Amino acid sequence: MPMVDRFPALLFDFDGTLIDSAPDIALALNRLLAESDRPGLSLDQVKGLIGDGAPRLVEQAMAVTGQPVAGDDLTRLTGRYLDIYGALPADPSCVYPGVAETLAALRESGHRLALCTNKPAGISLDLLPTLGLGGLFDVVAGGDTAPRRKPHPDPLLWALDRLGCRPDQAVMVGDNGNDVSAARAAGMPVIAVAYGYPRMPLADLRADCIIDRIADLPAALAGL
Repeated sequence: MPMVDRFPALLFDFDGTLIDSAPDIALALNRLLAESDRPGLSLDQVKGLIGDGAPRLVEQAMAVTGQPVAGDDLTRLTGRYLDIYGALPADPSCVYPGVAETLAALRESGHRLALCTNKPAGISLDLLPTLGLGGLFDVVAGGDTAPRRKPHPDPLLWALDRLGCRPDQAVMVGDNGNDVSAARAAGMPVIAVAYGYPRMPLADLRADCIIDRIADLPAALAGL
């Protein structure tokens, strides 16, 4: 069976899978911390916090730099973080090598592509064209799109519904445990990239396949 007939839908995480966003996230987060008279975090520390969405990112950053915050304070600080992050100039060099070419080739071969990220949908939609990835995705599901973020399957199922595909007709591609857990809960296979922000040993992700480069994705799909 041709690969596009077997898996017509391909779902992708964003941060750590398609783009190396950690430096910009760290810059915005550290500006927020400075405004709050908190110490800054290293890039490696920030990488360990990425993947659960903006509210959780800010919550964890505040917890490790001083007094934890919650409720209205967390909502206010998350909004401020998103304002800072959204105002940063997009840097196309943050796109991992081979991403644009691989996505374009998959789309050209007939696959329908969806972005399933815990980053807010509006910021994601704004970033895609400025990073040279505009027009590649049929659907964008952000962390504020479905009732629950990854690791819940809601964003993946929301995207599949709009693509008109069943879970067994799709593959999730991501870099951390949230992606794997969401895919498993949705009932679809998952391929993990080895270069992102996994927050655990790669073997512990228990993905169906791990690839070193996004350019290896077509071969990995064929091997599922």
